[in-house]
Amino acid sequence: MDAISRDRSAIGAAQDLEPIRRPTREEAMEAVRTLIAWSGDDPRREGVLDTPKRVVDAYAEWFEGYNADPAKELSRTFEDVQGYDDIVMLRDIEVESHCEHHMAPFLGKAYVAYMPTNRVVGISKIARVVEIFARRLQTQETMTQQIADAITDSLRPAGVAVLIDAAHQCMTTRGVHHRHVSTITTQFTGVFKTDASLRQRFLDFVNRR
Repeated sequence: MDAISRDRSAIGAAQDLEPIRRPTREEAMEAVRTLIAWSGDDPRREGVLDTPKRVVDAYAEWFEGYNADPAKELSRTFEDVQGYDDIVMLRDIEVESHCEHHMAPFLGKAYVAYMPTNRVVGISKIARVVEIFARRLQTQETMTQQIADAITDSLRPAGVAVLIDAAHQCMTTRGVHHRHVSTITTQFTGVFKTDASLRQRFLDFVNRR
C-alpha cells in the first residue's frame, strides 16, 4: 500500500469512528480519584477529598474554548474606517493554555496584527479569539496557525501576523527541566509574508518597550 492509499485509509477509519460521548461531571470526578490513587495517595483522605470537584471546576474554566466560536466573535465588523489603511495590532495578549502532549500549562504573550481592507473588528474581539484557542488542547504551533486562519477567514484582510512567546511547563517541571526557556512561533499571511519591511515593522512593534 502506497502513502496516499494509507492516508486515505486512515481518514476513512477516522470518519467511521462514533462521536465521543462527553462524560458526566461525576464520571470526570471519578477519573480524578483514579489518578489520585494511581499517584499513590488515598482519594478518601481529608486533604484531597474535595480535590476531584476542584479539578473538574478548573478544567471547565481552562478548556472553555471548546464551547466558543471564534467566527462568531469576529462576525460584527465595521466598514466605516475613514480611509484607515495601516496596521491594526494588539500587543501583550495574555496566553494561558495547555499542551496536548502532557496537558501541562504553557504561559506567555501573543502579538496579533492585521492589515484591514474595507472593514475592522472591535479590538477586544481579537484578544477574545486568542483566548478561545488558548483554552483548548493543542500545540503552540497549531494555536498560532488557528488564530491567523480565523482572522483571515472572517475579516479577509490584506494580511495577518501572529507571534506567540510562551514558556512550557512540560519542559520546565519535567523531562529536561530547563527553566527560563521560551518558545516563539510566528505565522505571516498576505502582505506580512510578501513585504519584508512590513513584517519588520510588526516585529519592531513586538520588541518595543
